[in-house]
Amino acid sequence: MMTTESPVYTPIRDHDEELAKAEAGVETLALERDDRWYPKYHIASNGGWINDPNGLCYYKGRWHVYYQLHPYGTQWGPMHWGHVSSADMVSWRREPIAMAPSLEQEKDGVFSGSAVIDDNGKLKFYYTGHRWNNGKDDTDGQWQVQMLAEAEDDEATKLDKLGMVIDCPRERVDSHFRDPKVWKQDGVWHLIHGVSTADHRGQIWAYTSNDMIHWEFQNVLYDDPDPDVFMLECPDFFPLKDKDGNTKWVIVFSAMGSKAKGYMNRNENNAGYMIGTWKPGEAFKPETEFRLLDCGANYYAPQSFEADGRRIMYGWMSPFSESAPMQSDGWCGQMTLPRECFLGEDGDLHTVPVPEIEKLRINTFDHVARPIEANEEALVDEDAEAVEIELNINLKNTTAERAGLKVHATPDGSYTYVAYDAQAGTVVVDRQAAARGDRGYRAAKLTDTELNADQLKLHVYVDRGSVEVYINDGLHVLSSYSYPSEGKRAVKLSAESGVLAVDKLTVHDIKSIGLE
Repeated sequence: MMTTESPVYTPIRDHDEELAKAEAGVETLALERDDRWYPKYHIASNGGWINDPNGLCYYKGRWHVYYQLHPYGTQWGPMHWGHVSSADMVSWRREPIAMAPSLEQEKDGVFSGSAVIDDNGKLKFYYTGHRWNNGKDDTDGQWQVQMLAEAEDDEATKLDKLGMVIDCPRERVDSHFRDPKVWKQDGVWHLIHGVSTADHRGQIWAYTSNDMIHWEFQNVLYDDPDPDVFMLECPDFFPLKDKDGNTKWVIVFSAMGSKAKGYMNRNENNAGYMIGTWKPGEAFKPETEFRLLDCGANYYAPQSFEADGRRIMYGWMSPFSESAPMQSDGWCGQMTLPRECFLGEDGDLHTVPVPEIEKLRINTFDHVARPIEANEEALVDEDAEAVEIELNINLKNTTAERAGLKVHATPDGSYTYVAYDAQAGTVVVDRQAAARGDRGYRAAKLTDTELNADQLKLHVYVDRGSVEVYINDGLHVLSSYSYPSEGKRAVKLSAESGVLAVDKLTVHDIKSIGLE
């Protein structure tokens, strides 16, 4: 059911010509790019719009990150696959655009997908082919199917499209039918993807195959109980060991339609996870509630892969708001730092930057740990374009109502505030003082155990136009864009209505990853 007898391949355009046109489009935008907020150590396209990370893998000695790309503008448009690679996850190389729409089944976009290495060492890509039903827009819905491609070379820069392997049962689906993820377990290949059912419910469907071409539908892996959620985008599914050595399964998805409640689901759409158990052929059995992977204002569509015994995840920093300031600069969108996923001693999912990021440090400054008095501001760095900050707050001796770091603080008085809020029991990224872009704040709610601890550990990564905050070894993360004004970009410590007790303050300057 719902599989093809063999891949369906219907070319309508010359792929090489489409790739050449796309490269020219990106280059045109890159020539006009303003780098004031362009990332120094996060992955972004040379020009154009990007969204979801795709095809993540380690293949023949190189790390590969593909991503959704619109090469002809800084708004979302017909999707292509951009590509960067690295030998060490420190220095990155920009590769040719990997895929452009060229088949009938994907004529309006090569949508998201994943990479997997087959039993013969061949790198395969499963992705979604996208068409508008009316040929121009979403007015009459979408037709989405699952496609297959293979790498033709060891550098994985040239992909050979093999065609459609799973068609959409359109009578059972309300347009959304996308984002395949493939892995092998116990000698059987498994594929999952997200679905919006005919009655507008978000589900994840599961298939199996013996040859990676013919796929048989097995069951609904997960049926979201929230009646507001109509689609589960970018599903991911992987095992991790807990502290006792037991295997737990983590299901990840980006929920469309979820409603805000308190600190939860504050973004337009929200990416999160549950931890539970699973046996092949059965539905996933959650043991936790849905939890956000990142509580920031600009996080979505994460994807993970396994390499070197690690589970590594990238996410897309989605602008969400309609008119992001960077869109006038010839580019839009960047990836988060690569994060390693693990189950902590608390049994919950933690995500922390991979250790390779430490190799980007070029200068380190250990500041004297002194208390910041009530309503005091103390200069930490006069001009911090790209830095990593380690701040440990002594909770037992801190009396401030709010205290933390003001980053991207410019002469016009604007800044972004990374603060511990003692009254609310949260860590916030507050952009109310921003001169441009979306304002508001996002908060990560600390557990009682964290609030009763001696220390609160904040690991803050500031790039030219973004802030990532890792709290208590990655139990919580906040990722948000931040668009500083002209002039020096200072970092300051601040304490409000009480004392901030600092146990540790270390600042590392960060070098470029080579994509500027």
